Formats: sequence, C-alpha cells, structure tokens
Amino acid sequence: MVTKEEFEESIKKVLEYVGEDSSREGLIDTPSRVRKAYEFMCGGYNQDPKEILQKALFTSTNDEMVVVKDIEFYSQCEHHMLPIIGKAHVAYIPDGKVVGLSKIPRVVDVFARRLQIQEQLTEQICDALNDHLKPKGVAVIIDARHMCMEMRGVQKINSTTVTSALRGLFKTNKTTKDEFLSIVKNSFHK
Repeated sequence: MVTKEEFEESIKKVLEYVGEDSSREGLIDTPSRVRKAYEFMCGGYNQDPKEILQKALFTSTNDEMVVVKDIEFYSQCEHHMLPIIGKAHVAYIPDGKVVGLSKIPRVVDVFARRLQIQEQLTEQICDALNDHLKPKGVAVIIDARHMCMEMRGVQKINSTTVTSALRGLFKTNKTTKDEFLSIVKNSFHK
C-alpha cells in the first residue's frame, strides 16, 4: 500500500518531469491537493453498491418503469487517467420492491469514481441494480465525453460515446425497451 507521503512525492516528481519547480509558491501544496482530489475522485473503490441499495428498499405494488435520467457523473479513463464527463439514464421495473431514488445516482457514482472504461461502467451499474433489487428489468444508457479523445490523440472536440446495458424485460420486450428510449431520447448531448 502506498502512503500519503509516497503519493505526494510521486506528484512532485511528475511536476519536475514536465518542467516545473515543485518548490515554486503556487505548487508547494499541489501534491497534497492532488492526493485529496484523487481520494475523492477514486472514492468508489471504498463503497459497496449493495450496502447503498439495501438501506433504502421498500415494499411496493408498483410494477411500472421507474426512470432516473440525466444523472451527471465524472469519471476517469483507466488508460490515460483523463476525465470522462457524462450523463447516465437508469430505469428499472420493480418486482415487489422499490429503492429510494437518491440511491440510483449514488450507485452511478460508486462505479464512476473508479478508473473506468465507459463500456464497463455501464455494465457495472446495470448489474448492481439487477443483482440487488431483483427487478423485472434494468436499463442503463450512458452518454459521455472522453477527454482522452478531446485533449490528446484524435482531438475530436464534443464527440460523445453512447453505451447501453439491458437486463430482463428491457432486453426481451421491445415495447418496454422502446418506452425507455423514448423517455431518454431528448437527454442526449446535442
């Protein structure tokens, strides 16, 4: 396990590698600030989606689609450690239990606050909800910008990537899938 001091020393070396003076006034506290930022941005490794969801499960007779859309999130790509900025649209069809609505964005954040690829992020959110809510179906669509594509590499500004994961009725019933898509279609980046 790397200590706080070792992490901060590594940041000083990065600053020096790019040509900076790590003892310069504006950079003296940068290693500590970067460490704290990474502790927050990667805090999902210390959270369990099962615990979050099971604290807010309630019996319900509702068996209609529940959709939480436009869940803003920030993540980092695991290949370049650059930001992924996007929105998640999440739906489920209850089967005797509903979950407190705030728990769905919290689950998104659990997985977004880890080094990620968007495809895996989408699957992880969907599987966590499917496994712990035991609904009739779950759907997740993520629409995101990747700074590794915009700031470097191909430099395609404002391009977005859309990924989806479907379980249960969302995968097997076209009408259910189409209803979800019609609800979220106006939320995609323009």
